[in-house]
Amino acid sequence: MNEETTATDAEKYLKTGAHIGTKYKTWGMKKYIYKRREDGLKVMDIQILHQRIELAAKMISKHEKEKVAVVSRKLYGKTPIKKFTELAGGKSLASRFIPGTFTNPEAKEFVEPSLLIVTEPDADFQAVKEAKSLRIPIIALASTNNSTKDIDLIIPVNNKGRKSLALVYWMLAKKVLLERGEIKNEKEFKNEVEDFEYKIKEGREELMKEKREEERRRRGTRGSRMSRGRDTGRDFGRDTGRRNRE
Repeated sequence: MNEETTATDAEKYLKTGAHIGTKYKTWGMKKYIYKRREDGLKVMDIQILHQRIELAAKMISKHEKEKVAVVSRKLYGKTPIKKFTELAGGKSLASRFIPGTFTNPEAKEFVEPSLLIVTEPDADFQAVKEAKSLRIPIIALASTNNSTKDIDLIIPVNNKGRKSLALVYWMLAKKVLLERGEIKNEKEFKNEVEDFEYKIKEGREELMKEKREEERRRRGTRGSRMSRGRDTGRDFGRDTGRRNRE
């Protein structure tokens, strides 16, 4: 990665707000936070973000295309994961993840992945749970308020924004193709970031429903985790799942 590429990529991250987290942080995400803004929002380290995208691409490229499962319950993640699998291969699973998709051979949407990528570990918890039971590696796009429990590789990024999700999956697709040797250089990758971006048209009602569900899940998760105590995580340390504003 040369200096010019670093500067160009940094500009993309900043422009899309890929580095902006939430006002909350979990123990497992603490190490990825660069600073706290005056409005309370956490800012993630874009250098780590870039390094993790490159590392994730190397991991993905080592697996057979049809064995990579990419999941997103989040509305803004649907277009990015579909475009990613269209270009880099794999199976995209958008909307609600049906229990048994990875573990029940009789399930209608049964998939046997060797690698899982989730757009948000909290929203995509069922996919994470089943992948863990199968002992397959898990890559997760995670913001500052997400749990890192059972995740093998964290990509610290704003996973709530349309543009930031589009950017990360665009970069992942490009770098996976480079790792596999399917393209010789980045100029051969003809797709634009906008091709990965969810277009807001008739999805406003669905988006509002998603936000309500996320708020209910956040409130419930905070309460249940306070009563359960600490969790342990596999991402280079512990993740208590506790969220705070400090």
